[in-house]
Amino acid sequence: MTVPCLLEAWSAHEAELLRYLRHHLRQPGEAEDLLHDLFLKALRQRERFCAVGNPRAWLFAVARNLVIDHARRMHASVPLSDDPGAVALACASEEGPAPVDLLSACLPRVLSELAAEDREAIERCDIGGMTQQAFAEFAGLSLPGAKSRVQRARQRLRAQLVRACQVQLDEHGKVCCFVPRPPL
Repeated sequence: MTVPCLLEAWSAHEAELLRYLRHHLRQPGEAEDLLHDLFLKALRQRERFCAVGNPRAWLFAVARNLVIDHARRMHASVPLSDDPGAVALACASEEGPAPVDLLSACLPRVLSELAAEDREAIERCDIGGMTQQAFAEFAGLSLPGAKSRVQRARQRLRAQLVRACQVQLDEHGKVCCFVPRPPL
């Protein structure tokens, strides 16, 4: 049984919803599929849909959630090129070094993308072996200030590695796969 208020809202906003979905998705077919899913979600509400104060806002909120859920599902896979010479996905295997060890190949490029202050803290303390006390004296900071700077720099480095090298973690939180980036 279709509720008349749902049909009215749907006919008033369907085209706008489809444009919104097409704008946020790569494939037109995906937008149409999510539009269909959106209609089914609204249909399952039955008479409760009529009680919604702003049907357009409800439809767009559900559409946004569908786009987010779709992106999460798609993020789990990394599209690879058909070109055999293209950069491959580095994944865990029985043989060879662990992926976290191979991830160091991404480090020089990712470090170059960090702010100078973050790069200096990482290079001096984590790579160069300088103590945080010595770094504090070198940078003219208090020890707590130096520790905070190093900690923030590590967090930003980690975030940039995850983003730039598409790092994936396994169920234990360990690096399992990533896409190596060529040096600049």
